[in-house]
Amino acid sequence: MIKFCVRLVQRWLPEPFIFAILLTFVAALVAMPLCHQTPLEVVEHWGGGVWNLLAFAMQMSLVLVCGSTLAAAPVVKRAIGAMARVPQSAPAAIALVTVVSALACCLNWGFGLIVGVVFAKAIARQRSDVDYRLLIASAYSGFVVWHAGISGSIPLTMATPGESLSMATNGALTDPVPLAQTIFDWHNLVTVLFVIIGITVANTLMHPKKGAVTIDPALLKDDDHVAADASTQTKTPAQRLEQSRLLSWLVALMLVAYLVIHLGVRGAGLDLGGVIMIFLALGLLLHSTPVDYVRAFGKATTGAAGIILQFPFYAGIMGIITGIGVSGISLGGVMAEACIRISNPVTYPLLTFLCAAVLNMFVPSGGGHWAVQAPIMFTAGANLGVDPGLTGMAIAWGDAWTNLIQPFWALPALAIARLDAKDIMGYCLIDLLVTGVIICAGLLVWAM
Repeated sequence: MIKFCVRLVQRWLPEPFIFAILLTFVAALVAMPLCHQTPLEVVEHWGGGVWNLLAFAMQMSLVLVCGSTLAAAPVVKRAIGAMARVPQSAPAAIALVTVVSALACCLNWGFGLIVGVVFAKAIARQRSDVDYRLLIASAYSGFVVWHAGISGSIPLTMATPGESLSMATNGALTDPVPLAQTIFDWHNLVTVLFVIIGITVANTLMHPKKGAVTIDPALLKDDDHVAADASTQTKTPAQRLEQSRLLSWLVALMLVAYLVIHLGVRGAGLDLGGVIMIFLALGLLLHSTPVDYVRAFGKATTGAAGIILQFPFYAGIMGIITGIGVSGISLGGVMAEACIRISNPVTYPLLTFLCAAVLNMFVPSGGGHWAVQAPIMFTAGANLGVDPGLTGMAIAWGDAWTNLIQPFWALPALAIARLDAKDIMGYCLIDLLVTGVIICAGLLVWAM
């Protein structure tokens, strides 16, 4: 089964950019007959959406670059190297990476997405007997729990009071849904626990029993940059500034002060911008000089090429999915309505989950799911008597589940690991099957 999935993906999964182009054409060809839209309307929806993810693309690029730059700091590399020596066997290494990644993603998805793969790469430098592709796949598999964690965008949006909540759900939600009924509901917590156990066991069992796996040394290269030589006598004021740690400390202090005010005093949640600030502040503090940080940052930027290229195309796909033509319907709406027509109070959360999972292949964004499904699914759920917390978590789990086979979110991890999507998605396909059974069972128990 494992070999079949790996070979299937390696044979049929194209480069992620080609995959995005194919999804664009599929969405366009499906939207025209189902939504009664003309080719011109579809093109307008696509073009109108292309630039809607620019801010998010910049954030994701900075998460990747700042996280990678922080990991390149000498003290961080030594600490990660020490942790990487903990597992005493290849299966133990796979299990540890999976658990660390999943727990980090439960805390914050942006943090977990980077930490897991950086840790996995450090372990690969320590152990030549571990399957590097499976190791990176294990690091990425932990991402499946992010939307059920404390940084999940849909449950956090549901818990935020204001008129926007009622408007987004067509009046189905007039009062906020507390996190105790979504993320911290015992049904969700148990599901998260079993999902983490499931992927840990599955990933460990997928490791080859015999024979060491050859790892290309180029994939593990440290990319050490040449640090600024502060010991030589500086000749100009500019050089003194470039080598002054005081500047790095002052900027880092400003970033920390803002985070303390924003998170501690005002009680705001840790969003993606906050994660970037943490990475940036720590990177500035832990690199030798400002110019040293700049050089490390420049090295890391090459990994963001896939994000910069592909995010506009996925934004265009979102435009096709959410675009409403003269017919007055959108493709996302058609998919949601089809789910509702065959639902009852028990099966509704499960079908909502599956609908979100399919939609996620085309709209891999929690915010995108909220925009497409919230106006329809919460109204239908209320009519069926389904708890709104359950409806919201069904959408959240569906959004996270198919990320396992959607290269969109794997781009930062693949950039750091220097692998292609087809190198890890075969293993992730196994994880998809395992976690799908667990999540469906959890939603059914919750609905009963």
